[in-house]
Amino acid sequence: MSVGPVSAIERGKAAEDFALSELKIKGFQLIERNFSCKQGELDLVMMDRNELVFVEVRYRKSKDFGNGLESIDHHKQRKLRIAAETWLGKNQSAVFKGCRFDVMSISGEVGHFTADWIDDAF
Repeated sequence: MSVGPVSAIERGKAAEDFALSELKIKGFQLIERNFSCKQGELDLVMMDRNELVFVEVRYRKSKDFGNGLESIDHHKQRKLRIAAETWLGKNQSAVFKGCRFDVMSISGEVGHFTADWIDDAF
């Protein structure tokens, strides 16, 4: 059976799966995945000890044109902050001591990914 090329959507999901697995290895706990609201989407909402972490996963096949963090401009940061505020409003019972935004920049081919994790990115 021949398998065709991997679509961009499939690569993006595989990159997000990889990021999630890397963060779980580091001790993070998944709270929610792909939270969506009118203002935007949060890829991963995780808990790191007592801190809530909103993780933006950015996939690049190659690092030739910069890493994932470089692709998050002020407009994207604003959308992520508003989405996080919306999530917090809907999850008021969540218990945490603080929150932050991390970026997992994933590069390479499916099955051969590498990750650059930027803690407290913005």
